[in-house]
Amino acid sequence: MDDRNNTIAGWVLAACGAALGLSIAGGMIFHSGEVEKFGYPVEAAEEAGGGGAAEVPIASLLPTADAAKGADVFKKCGACHTINQGGANGIGPNLYATMGEGVAQGKGGYAFSDALKKVGGSWDFDKMNAWLTSPRKFAPGTKMTFAGLSNPQDRANIILYLNQQGSNLPLPAAPAAGAAPAAAEGGNAVEGAGAAPGAANAVDAVEKDVRGQTGDIANTATPASGAPSVDPAAAKQTGK
Repeated sequence: MDDRNNTIAGWVLAACGAALGLSIAGGMIFHSGEVEKFGYPVEAAEEAGGGGAAEVPIASLLPTADAAKGADVFKKCGACHTINQGGANGIGPNLYATMGEGVAQGKGGYAFSDALKKVGGSWDFDKMNAWLTSPRKFAPGTKMTFAGLSNPQDRANIILYLNQQGSNLPLPAAPAAGAAPAAAEGGNAVEGAGAAPGAANAVDAVEKDVRGQTGDIANTATPASGAPSVDPAAAKQTGK
């Protein structure tokens, strides 16, 4: 029995030694140190580098908007807002006849935030589009917690639906094909219509930061100073 026990003990020790050796060898082969160089480096977009994708003017989308689809989109708002005539205010104000109404005014004495009161002017189509794109950019400090609607067609649909609920403002004329946005020509369309400066600034704040709406970054940066020229004449002059 002693010889048999000694044999078993020997095999157990041998197995342990083999396992330990394999463990050490494996650790040497599959070393898990810090990665010195990534195979596919991903560079984050610079905050102030490229420009964002051009935003389609809301006036171009309203003629083909669908109020029924806007009613479906409005369901996202139903937890905080009513829209029926004479409806009660909730977490947010009742939205009946909001289009054309003064920003942060009326609504049965609803307590609007000071941030929204500073915007001034009336709820026209451009301001409503900017508000629905990003309430926090339109009126920094607003109580509105909704992140916004990134899809321009969804915004057009819901704006058309809102307009049909007690407002019925005439739709703005669609801009001519290829026409530059009014803001790009040195003046905001809302401000030019006589709205308060705060309203124009609020719309501009959203229009100038479209990366947060679409997530698409366009490479529109100009070449850095000293970058090689691709002009053949310039290449001949430099001898390249």
